[in-house]
Amino acid sequence: MTTAGLIFANIHDNTIPELTRTRSMASVPFGARYRLIDFMLSNMVNSGITKVGIIANNNYESLLDHLGTGKDWDLARRSGGIKILPPHITSFDNTTTGISSSRLEAIIGAANFINRCKEDYLVMADCDVICNIDLTKAIAAHDKSGADITFVTQTKDLAGVVSAEKITVIDADEEGRVTEFSEKKVFEGKTRVYTNIMIVKRTYLVSIMENSMAHGYTRFLHDILSRSIGTADYRIYEYDGFYGSINSMETYFSCSMQILEPKVRENLFGKKNYPVLTKVRNSAPTRYCDGAKVTNSVIADGCVIEGTVENSIIFRGVHVCPGAVVKNSILFQDTYVCSNATLNCVIADKNVMVREGRVLSGHETMPFFIGKCITV
Repeated sequence: MTTAGLIFANIHDNTIPELTRTRSMASVPFGARYRLIDFMLSNMVNSGITKVGIIANNNYESLLDHLGTGKDWDLARRSGGIKILPPHITSFDNTTTGISSSRLEAIIGAANFINRCKEDYLVMADCDVICNIDLTKAIAAHDKSGADITFVTQTKDLAGVVSAEKITVIDADEEGRVTEFSEKKVFEGKTRVYTNIMIVKRTYLVSIMENSMAHGYTRFLHDILSRSIGTADYRIYEYDGFYGSINSMETYFSCSMQILEPKVRENLFGKKNYPVLTKVRNSAPTRYCDGAKVTNSVIADGCVIEGTVENSIIFRGVHVCPGAVVKNSILFQDTYVCSNATLNCVIADKNVMVREGRVLSGHETMPFFIGKCITV
């Protein structure tokens, strides 16, 4: 039983255009030192998967810089390792960009990688899944059941929740066989949510691609999965750890703020044999000056804190000057907050400067966003 991985790097770029204007969803910064792709990539590596294809359609310069040769994930290998799968574009076809517009088209675009794999199974996942899951248990369950596809799900109490984007919900019988797929924005109670992680037989995936190209299918959920219930063997695997998915600026802000909670932080980063791996950068320790006040915050290396930081996430190289107050905010790399400025519910992209005395405030449901390299 062998397994390879496949990660979609751009599948949900349009959900947070503010952060993906110059980068892919996979390379969106998260948690003071990570990128979103680090979580799913680490899950695969920690579970013994050493061949991972990353489908990257556009804006993947920062992703390539982050991944490098894959050595930080122990994936700099002659056999296997990280394979970047860009759009297939030829000089003889001027009618198409080669960029996929759906999940199914992205899978078909990665046909060469899938066909050349010798592994029995593929773990396919989105890059914006925030969790620390032992995939070996899910793969073992999939292998034991003999299913064509196993969907990793989580049951949540979503009473009263209204989502900005549609969330895939899966119904299953007592034996774990899938009976229905649906997409919802409004929820009434306990719901089995699809985590956008699936384990699929490689040969079954190949047959899906061939069938889709023959019939001109474009939608993976509606044209393939929903039509195959009853004929294909689809199962679920229930995951009970922390799970977060980014589908708006509100959920990005909410998931980020949740890592300030000890239980969430322990679930994500406290597992000794399942570390979240990322690109290593050698930075000096953060310097806390006289008069600095920091409470309930995550602060990366290389920062200078002279003011007040509360309930915030601070990336590398951030400078908070004397008298400045940063609350409930996320400051990306090399942001500079001048003296006596006040920030509340703010997300500042890289190399932002907030001038003296500025007062900026958003709300948890609509954080105030400052674009990259902007001076306010």
